[in-house]
Amino acid sequence: MRRILGIALAVLLLGGVIAVALAGGEETPPTATKTVKGVIGSEKSEYFRDPDVVKALADKGYTVKTETSGSWAMDQLALKEFDFAFPSSSEPAPEIEAAAGVKGAQTTKPFFSPLVVIARANAAKVLADNNLVKVEPGRKWGTLLMGPYLKAAAEDRNWQDLSGSAAHAELNGRLFIKTTDPATSNSGALFLAATSNVANDKTVVSDQAGIDRTAPLMQKLIRVQGALEPSTDDPFRAFISGSGEPLILAYESQVASLLRQKPETGAADNMVVLYPDTTVNSPHTFVPISENAKELGSLLANDPKLRELAVRHGFRPQNGVPEFTAATASHSAYLNPELTGIRQVSAPTVKILMALAARAKG
Repeated sequence: MRRILGIALAVLLLGGVIAVALAGGEETPPTATKTVKGVIGSEKSEYFRDPDVVKALADKGYTVKTETSGSWAMDQLALKEFDFAFPSSSEPAPEIEAAAGVKGAQTTKPFFSPLVVIARANAAKVLADNNLVKVEPGRKWGTLLMGPYLKAAAEDRNWQDLSGSAAHAELNGRLFIKTTDPATSNSGALFLAATSNVANDKTVVSDQAGIDRTAPLMQKLIRVQGALEPSTDDPFRAFISGSGEPLILAYESQVASLLRQKPETGAADNMVVLYPDTTVNSPHTFVPISENAKELGSLLANDPKLRELAVRHGFRPQNGVPEFTAATASHSAYLNPELTGIRQVSAPTVKILMALAARAKG
């Protein structure tokens, strides 16, 4: 009897194994993840909050938690509390490495986004009629002519001084571009880098003489704005909501993300995207601080799914012009995928740039 029962039990167990196999086997256990914490520029918040990004990272073994900070203020944080820092350009990275005690860390530049000036449609038309910008017929993107614009700023021009502005009552007061704080925010700092280059006879400011030469104009660009925002997020949201200034500095990624993810809102209907004809490239630079995050930067740069998701959020993957162009083809009226007609310049050293920012705000 015992032998018969044993045989029956074995048959039942075997049947269960076969049933599981026929049903596709046991469910694969989820990948074990390690939790890492990073400090990032605010323009990347939506990317890291995206459920698809969260899943893609989990599939690769990561749970990523983030806090935001101005890129140029990250080196002032208690960086030992973080596994990585992810400023919006490469310039702050050496200071972050030094402050975190990881000088010489293997940084990665997963994606980048050029700076743009977003204009209300009527503001762009007035600027175009006064030869401060160029907008191609039938397009909603154009080029900000930095030389003429800076000349107008140096002369303290008001909107009312420009031909055609009288038809637009909302265009009044001093002509200026709303930027972020250049002492703490990457976009504000790189705006000073580009404008000081133009003001310094198209040469990177590299010494005290250059600072002294360009500081009066930098002060005109910054002081007229009043209170300065710590990041591009708030001015961009204000602009899209219909409030805020008629000209604001932003990242192309913010525009591209809005166009791809929320086209039905009509938020871009009254918007023209202006690419400054002189600019400083802004590669978002991943700085690993702990061993746990050492490979995360490379993953963000090279994993096909994460590259695809970066483009969804408006970023340009490194060596990814075809990816960006294909993904944004339906919104090409607003974007300059090849970045044609733009002069790329180097930024001053961190020391020089922060001295420029201090003088500009002073």
